[in-house]
Amino acid sequence: MGLSIFRTFHLCGLRVGILSLLSSLMLCLPMAARAHEITPTIADFEVSDGQLRLQLRLNIEAFVAGIDLDDRTDTNSSDKSADYDLLRNMAQDELDPMVRLFVEDWLPTIQVQAAGPVHLQLEKLTIPQVGDASLPRSSVLELTGSVPGSARYLTLTWPERSGAVVLRQNAVPEPYTGYLLGGVRSPDIGLTGGAVQSGWEVFQSYLPVGFDHILPKGLDHILFVLGLFFLSTRLRPLLWQVTTFTLAHSITLALGALGLVSVNAALVEPLIAASIVFVAVENIFSRRLHLWRPLVVFAFGLLHGLGFASVLGEFGLPQNQVIPALLGFNVGVELGQLTVIALAYGALGYWFGKHPKYRGRVAIPASVTIALIGSYWFYERVFL
Repeated sequence: MGLSIFRTFHLCGLRVGILSLLSSLMLCLPMAARAHEITPTIADFEVSDGQLRLQLRLNIEAFVAGIDLDDRTDTNSSDKSADYDLLRNMAQDELDPMVRLFVEDWLPTIQVQAAGPVHLQLEKLTIPQVGDASLPRSSVLELTGSVPGSARYLTLTWPERSGAVVLRQNAVPEPYTGYLLGGVRSPDIGLTGGAVQSGWEVFQSYLPVGFDHILPKGLDHILFVLGLFFLSTRLRPLLWQVTTFTLAHSITLALGALGLVSVNAALVEPLIAASIVFVAVENIFSRRLHLWRPLVVFAFGLLHGLGFASVLGEFGLPQNQVIPALLGFNVGVELGQLTVIALAYGALGYWFGKHPKYRGRVAIPASVTIALIGSYWFYERVFL
């Protein structure tokens, strides 16, 4: 009796909390809808004739604006987002001198060692024209530095506050490819090659990339998984849906990452938003798992897999370790999804899932919230 009263009291409070969350999320939709703005820097390097050539492809406006990119999922969550938006709309000739001033101070923070410090200098700056201002543009910095003839290995420490970087060695046999976070130092990389990671090392390095794409960066994927969760707290419907979704996105992730399938992101992203709306709306009108639900979830899983593949394409795959990289990324994605479900169950399902008013006071309000967010994203991605 006491436990029942306790649960009823908390369900009422939870209902108010969910409705408050709905209002807050509606106010924050423009921020949430751009959850994929921050992308890692791609750094390609080679050493020949005593010269290190390092090419950085990056979202330079975020750097110039002074945004701390470590552990950040969206530039709009920074108090310097207005400066970033202003820079992103600048023409090449306006932005160029500002970038050069920034690079002059920033380059010394990229610590390169090869039998001593390697001092980098800017050789060339390429800034694309302003296109779709709602999307980041990738500028290119071409850097050089002198390497002593006695050097056999090279290490690079990526600066703090600079987000993640994919470091790729070129023009040698068995080249190194690695993923570094801000403030992290690379291993010793042999200048003549042979630093290629083992299959297990590649798997380990790509696993956090996949997890990170779900938690914290994959808000649209999080909401889709929550949409699956709120249909029913019973294990069987949840397992059917998650297994179907996993199988589907694993197929298109592999095909897309290998370049066998390519679909325009302008088409995929609105459809992903539509998939969120569908599962959330069905939760409102359906109390159980119908036959068509796993089929629809499978179709939507194929779309989400293409979204995952586009992210993995930004990182690139080690030529000789494609399978371990794909497996690591995919396992990371699955761990992220399972973490979302575990958190949702721990916060809601375990305590309130068997209460007779759970559906009306928890599952339906949450599904309404998810459907509204997905609807806004669909509208934004199609019309804005």
